[in-house]
Amino acid sequence: MKKLLTLFLLLLSCSIYAQRKAIADLPAVSPEAAGFNKDSIRALTDTIAGFKQRDYRGLVVIKNNQLVIENYYNTFWRNHIHDIRSAGKSITALLLGVAIKEGLVQHVDQDVYSFFSKKKYPSMHEDYKQVKLIHLLNMMSGLDADSDNPKTPGSEGKWMAKDEWVSYLLSVPLAGKPGQKWVYADINAVLIGAIIEEKSGMSLRDFARQKVFAPLAINEFYWYANAANQTGAAGNLYLSTLDFAKLGLLVANKGKWGDKQLADYDYMNRLLSEHSKAIGDYNPLADGYGMLWYRTKRRFGQREVSYLWASGNGGNHLVVVPEENMIIAMTSGAYGNWYPHARAYFILGKLFQALEKK
Repeated sequence: MKKLLTLFLLLLSCSIYAQRKAIADLPAVSPEAAGFNKDSIRALTDTIAGFKQRDYRGLVVIKNNQLVIENYYNTFWRNHIHDIRSAGKSITALLLGVAIKEGLVQHVDQDVYSFFSKKKYPSMHEDYKQVKLIHLLNMMSGLDADSDNPKTPGSEGKWMAKDEWVSYLLSVPLAGKPGQKWVYADINAVLIGAIIEEKSGMSLRDFARQKVFAPLAINEFYWYANAANQTGAAGNLYLSTLDFAKLGLLVANKGKWGDKQLADYDYMNRLLSEHSKAIGDYNPLADGYGMLWYRTKRRFGQREVSYLWASGNGGNHLVVVPEENMIIAMTSGAYGNWYPHARAYFILGKLFQALEKK
C-alpha cells in the first residue's frame, strides 16, 4: 500500500510539473540549476513569507528562457490578475514596437500631429507638429502636463473621467520645448496608445490581445477603456505575475517569441539601450529613463548589474537584466506608499547576490 501511495504521489508531482510547463509555455528548472545558491533563495522565500505587511502578491524569475522561481503570497496564485498601475506604460512602449512591425507607425521621429485628422479632431493644437514619438517615450514632450501638478491642463485629473479623452488631450499646448526637460506625465503614454488605436482601428486593449497577449498565451487580463473604447495606456492594466514576467521576456528577447518576431527588432534594440539622465533625482532607484522604462546600474555585493525596469504604484516591478538573460516580476498591492518600492529593491538585491559566481 505504501509503495502504491508513493507511486501515486510521484505521478501526481510529475503531472503538476508537466502542467506548470504547459501553462507557462516555458520549461521549469530549479533555482540551483539556473545558477542560484539554493540556501540564499530559500532564505529569501522565508523572508518574503514573513513580511509584516500582507500586501505582497507574487515573485516570478525567468532566466535563460526558463522558469526558475514562481512564488505567490497572501492568498494570491498563478491565475490571479493584479493591477500593475504605471508599469502598464512600459507595456504600451512595447506595443508601439509591435505597431512599427505591423507598418502602422514608421519610426519614433514622426510627429504626433501627423497621426490624427484635423477634421476628426478640430481642437488639435498646432504644437503637436513639434512633438515627436520619441519625446513622448522619454517623458520629454514639453506638453503642459505634469502628473505631480494637478493644476496643469494635461494632468490626468482633467481628462481621465471623460467618456472620450483623445480630443481633449490633443488640445493640450506646449509649456516648453520638446526634448529639453523630463516631466512625468500620464498624457505621454496615453497619446502613444491613442496613436496605435487611430492607426489600427481597434482599441489598444484589443490590439494587445491579438498581437501580443494571444501569442504569449496571456488569456486572462483586464485593461480599462472609456466609453469611446479608448484604453488607459498609462496604467489600468491587470495581469498575473507570470504573464507580467512573460512580457519582460519578450522585451529581453528583442520582440521575438518562439520563432515569431512580434515587435520591430531595431525598435526593441533601442528600447533596451535608450538612456537619458534627464530624469535627475525624480526616482532615487533610477539613474536614467528611456522608452517609458527606468534604467539603473547598481552594485550588489561583488556583482555590478545594469538593468531596465517598469515601475507601478504599490511596488509592482518588471525588471529586465540583459547581461544575465533574466526577468524578475514582482507584484504588490501596497498602493500609495513608498515602502513597497524599497522592498522590491531589497528583493532584487537578494536575488542578484544569490547568483553564483560565473
